[in-house]
Amino acid sequence: MYLRETRRTNKDGSVVAYLQLAHNERHRVTGSPVAKVIYNFGRADKVDRAALSRLVSSISRFLEPVGGDGDQVASDGEVELLDARSFGGAYVLDELWSRLGVASALTNSAKGRRLDAEAVERVLFALVANRCLEPTSKLAACSWVAERVAISSCPPLDEDACYRAMDFLLEALPEIAEQIFNRTASLLNLSCDVIFVDTSSTYFERDVADELQELDRAAGETEVRDANAQLSAPEEAAIRRFSKHSKDKRPDLPQVVLGMAVTAEGIPIRCWTFPGTTSDQQIIRKIKDDLAGWMLHRVVFVADSGFNSADNRTYLSTGGTHYIVAERLRSASKEVRQALARAGRYQHVQGNLEVKEVRVGDGARSQRFVICHNPEVASRDEAVRANLVAYLERKIEGTDEWSKQRRDELVGELRTTPGLYRLLRRTGEGKLRVDKAAVAAEARYDGKFVLRSDDDSLSAADLALGYKQLSQVERGWRDLKGALRLRPVFHHREDRIRAHMQLCWLALLLIRTAENATGETWRNLRNELQRMHLVTYEANGARVAKRTATTEAQRGIFAKLEVREPAAFQDFTLPEPVA
Repeated sequence: MYLRETRRTNKDGSVVAYLQLAHNERHRVTGSPVAKVIYNFGRADKVDRAALSRLVSSISRFLEPVGGDGDQVASDGEVELLDARSFGGAYVLDELWSRLGVASALTNSAKGRRLDAEAVERVLFALVANRCLEPTSKLAACSWVAERVAISSCPPLDEDACYRAMDFLLEALPEIAEQIFNRTASLLNLSCDVIFVDTSSTYFERDVADELQELDRAAGETEVRDANAQLSAPEEAAIRRFSKHSKDKRPDLPQVVLGMAVTAEGIPIRCWTFPGTTSDQQIIRKIKDDLAGWMLHRVVFVADSGFNSADNRTYLSTGGTHYIVAERLRSASKEVRQALARAGRYQHVQGNLEVKEVRVGDGARSQRFVICHNPEVASRDEAVRANLVAYLERKIEGTDEWSKQRRDELVGELRTTPGLYRLLRRTGEGKLRVDKAAVAAEARYDGKFVLRSDDDSLSAADLALGYKQLSQVERGWRDLKGALRLRPVFHHREDRIRAHMQLCWLALLLIRTAENATGETWRNLRNELQRMHLVTYEANGARVAKRTATTEAQRGIFAKLEVREPAAFQDFTLPEPVA
């Protein structure tokens, strides 16, 4: 028998909680525990807490190890501690899980399917909580839930239950993700006018890539030209592939490519998984199409230079959306070179950031560029280049006396370091010299980056500051691969790999919400919350589950998150009556 709190979401988005006295009974057919309500206390915010306290004291009179005040252990009964589990972290995550609408999105999507909606929701929460608190494989997560953590109303967990829940999550992902976004955007008042997009990759510790499926063989192992056609049926393509463009610097291992879209606050609104050879240009189109029907109003996509191409810019500017993209400097287009050559006065924005706006072309073909300059970075770039020039001079000193073959070998060695090779030139006689023209050309790029945008409503300063917030996506990748341990992936099937990535996305959503509300890192929050344990003890046939006392730091976290402290007693089991 225990106190159960249920929640109902009203049409206006407000949440109302109710308290009930319940106990679990096993279903006659499925064997799963089902909560049976014995008594309704009414709304949690209007419950008579004094009456609850009297009820606790009344029950306590029948428990030998507990005194009349419900807190002191009597001296004339032997108390046996049965169990102790971490409780605080899972409790806070569960509260955020419900508040952000993840629980309701999962249960709503599970209705109409041959699933126990509440059980599937609890299993998925357990897997996400495991990723946030103590990342392990799914098999180890089953033991973790059964033995080490207290999760409310979680059914017995095994690998089959985990995989069934993951399959459901992947199948219903579009509608689940949109429901979560709609609730989260309203609740957290997110800035949804600017969406930041970036990609990363994760590798697998294996020697071979996935075998290509019929789709690839039918195409003669040639590149699929239509990006949308390629990405519209990802289940048909082998996902783990070798690629020389490994963002983890592991081209020797097969990989998958990940895409993520976040808001200006760093809240991830969705994550995608693509085959390991998918280019950034193809990914941006898939992301834009998937977000097309969401309540995003007027959207500006912000992306780095990897997404920048004429076709992508045209695609992003359709349907009322806009873009801010970075331009490559050293392999710049004709328009970018013209923008860099234009004279003009920089405008101070903030800190060391200066900007100036340049327009290239006339009429409908006019292109808007923003040249950004950081004097501190410029000084650092100048010092680095001076060191490179000095090093290069030492490397080529005395080479005039070398044979042609030996000079060729040195050039081949320098070619592996592009920063040095750009500053090298060969004379007509084959001698090696520092290219002073190249040094002067490099100096023009010191401390600069160039942005291109089709949005005329934002100022040059807004464009520059908006682009700098792209670091929020990089922060998300660091947390996915660090605190949430995206890797290693203990799965072989493509659908399970994709589902694992979505569990990591939900975990990132929870921890980023907690970090933004408290101003603390998730590591510090987790370490403090995990100090709260749920202890189960027994005496004279009675069993009581009680949490440890709230520390001042935990009380501060609850206050910042606007989460109520958990009830001191989580369960009472009275002794069997004597016949």
